[in-house]
Amino acid sequence: MIRPASQRVLLSLCALLALVPAARAAEETFGAGVTLTEPTPIARLLAEPDAWVGKRVRVEGKVADVCQMKGCWMEVAESAEARIRVKVEDGVIVFPKDATGRQAVAEGVVESISMSREQYVGWMSHLAEEQGKTFDAAQVGDGPFRLLQLRGEGARLE
Repeated sequence: MIRPASQRVLLSLCALLALVPAARAAEETFGAGVTLTEPTPIARLLAEPDAWVGKRVRVEGKVADVCQMKGCWMEVAESAEARIRVKVEDGVIVFPKDATGRQAVAEGVVESISMSREQYVGWMSHLAEEQGKTFDAAQVGDGPFRLLQLRGEGARLE
């Protein structure tokens, strides 16, 4: 016969063991996953964009924002100032719309997109619309306008 104290310990252990698979299930992999082992600091990418364009990198940080329309991008932030958008092909990879705040590891190729003022205003208006906000084009200067992002190939949310 099991004693009451032993029974409580046994039940506590069973409860803890039941939580382990649930904790592991929270990790999700998207696309080709992440194969690179060394992260590249996002701040470094932003400081030296020309040195990184066309190169495959791994970035890490918290998900600061996610496309609420199609889940086709997420913004990964290592700090308030160092953020980069991970853009994936629509429908091929779909990031969860509720991923904001989760830890992310993403891999992809750094790309730079140059835009005219008109294109930039259109882009910023589109982003504001996705978030239910308005965008004031009068606040935009003359440029040049350049967007640095990762063409996402794989990611992991923890």
